[in-house]
Amino acid sequence: MRQLIYRLTEPAQTIPDARKIFSNHDLSVLIVPLFLEQLLEVLVGVADTFMVSYAGEAAVSGVSLVNMFNTVFIFLFSALAAGGAVVVSQYIGSHDEKNGSLSAGQLVMIATVFSTAAMIFSLALNRQLLRLLFGEADRDVMEACVTYLQISAYSYPAIAVYNAGAAVYRSMGKTRVTMNISLVANGINIAGNAIGVFVFHAGVAGVAYPSLIARTFSAVVILFLCFRQQDGMTGSQENRVPVPGSPVCVRLKWKNIFRWEGGMVKRILGIAVPNGIENGLFQLTKVALSSITALFGTVQIAANGVAQSFWSVAALMGTALGLAFVTVIGQCMGAGDTDAAGYYMKKLLRLTFLASILWNALILLAAPLVLKGYALSDEAADLVVVLVIIHNIFNALFYPLSGALANGLRAAGDVKFTMYVSLFSTIGCRGVFTVLFGICLNMGVIGIAFAMCLDWMIRAAFFWARFRKGKWKEFRVIGQ
Repeated sequence: MRQLIYRLTEPAQTIPDARKIFSNHDLSVLIVPLFLEQLLEVLVGVADTFMVSYAGEAAVSGVSLVNMFNTVFIFLFSALAAGGAVVVSQYIGSHDEKNGSLSAGQLVMIATVFSTAAMIFSLALNRQLLRLLFGEADRDVMEACVTYLQISAYSYPAIAVYNAGAAVYRSMGKTRVTMNISLVANGINIAGNAIGVFVFHAGVAGVAYPSLIARTFSAVVILFLCFRQQDGMTGSQENRVPVPGSPVCVRLKWKNIFRWEGGMVKRILGIAVPNGIENGLFQLTKVALSSITALFGTVQIAANGVAQSFWSVAALMGTALGLAFVTVIGQCMGAGDTDAAGYYMKKLLRLTFLASILWNALILLAAPLVLKGYALSDEAADLVVVLVIIHNIFNALFYPLSGALANGLRAAGDVKFTMYVSLFSTIGCRGVFTVLFGICLNMGVIGIAFAMCLDWMIRAAFFWARFRKGKWKEFRVIGQ
């Protein structure tokens, strides 16, 4: 089996073994924890939703509405962390531990400042913001929204700092660490929700405080580990040199956090800002287009909602491997070895296609069995199966190029191209074809699904052409 996987994933044009900075074992150690962490988050989200439902309809509605608001900031924090991950990965690839540690410190500093500002903004204007966004909500729902936002906003710095620290660890390929932290934190969250809802009957507060505690725990642990990380250097304070044969590691230092290094900040934001714009507008467009499902009746609304849960699980493989692209390609580009970057682009693409096909097929086979546990009409259940078939086929065939490969281009510094393509594809194509297929051609949620798949196909074509042309090799994130 191992030999078969090797033959299927090994590119025809290889590079000398001495230049392969990631062995097959290294890639498995990197990727498996990433996948398990993503899977865990989805499963925990399902458990959270289940328990929150016992706090009452107003609580469920309030949590759901505020989470839509929180998601905007979470996406921005993730974009910032992704920008830092690219910079840190490239410094690791260039064996520049000094600047790697500096970039890690600057990332934590930016994340702390930005998230604290977001927290203060949300706390100071919570009622005004909620009335602006959800002014038509019932009184009890609005009070639930206010309570949940007033508590959850305090977790913004913890979310941002954890994402920053996790980005540093993933840049070093130490994904098992973030997986273990996530495992414990999610356990705290689930146990806390159960106690808050079923023991103390605290309603919205009973699910808000456990999330705050879990997120704070994650941030504290990742910071502690980042400060304790060995930097792989030896010698006097004035003349430190790398230990021969030691892995390149970065660590946090207080002096790198409590300073402003304009050039380093520019490098991080140069990746983070385009990524934030891309992901932020994508999320807003997704929410706007999802509202169109309300036009198609109860059966289609229910089927689309259930199908979304299957889609989120099916997409996990591509998402996890996309994170691996950042670490691997970032280190190759940092080392100045564009041939190695091209080799690993192809290898990871082959691996993503193989894993995505198998995973999507598994989810598709499991869907009819899982659906038996849902209280759906036969019509709605049949529609869910159709939607899952459409999604999983296109996800397996095109998302490796439209999603994972895009992360590889970003890791090389080609962030503006991916942003422009994604904005055009999401707003110009996905939006237009959603209306055309869903409303004009009366295809309903099936039309929305096909519009989503067309979005992936367009991105895949552009990103594959960009990769083949090799323009991405010309970008320089560090050493400018």
